[in-house]
Amino acid sequence: MSDEPLVHALADVQSLRIGARTRVWQFVVILPGATIGEDCNICSHCFVENDVVVGDRVTVKSGVQLWDGVRLEEDVFVGPNVTFTNDRFPRSRERPEAFPQTRVRRGASIGGGATILPGVDIGERAMVGAGAVVTRDVPPRAVVVGSPARIIGHTDG
Repeated sequence: MSDEPLVHALADVQSLRIGARTRVWQFVVILPGATIGEDCNICSHCFVENDVVVGDRVTVKSGVQLWDGVRLEEDVFVGPNVTFTNDRFPRSRERPEAFPQTRVRRGASIGGGATILPGVDIGERAMVGAGAVVTRDVPPRAVVVGSPARIIGHTDG
């Protein structure tokens, strides 16, 4: 098996920082400033903006947009159609000087259709339930569900 990333012919990958053995599927756009680690799987119909860092062994399912300021550490799972936001007070044609960083820590998982507000920190090995709306930091190993997301338990590993 080649160490080169596999980039589908119908993807628009402008970044030169795509790690070994990473797979980028059709209709994905990755802007030039983005960094994607090794052994990742970026599924179809995703968009990755410039100021984004994705660690090694990350899975990003279809329909996810990673906006400026998003940081996904190693071994993160992002389910289909998860919505990341990066501007607390969005206005058309008005950009903040800097976007808040949203961090998803090592080994955390985000269920399909969840919404992640700007600047939150999702702790190591935490689990965000499908459809949850994360409005504040999630502690390590916490399991959160609902809108707004609330802790209902903790993971074992």
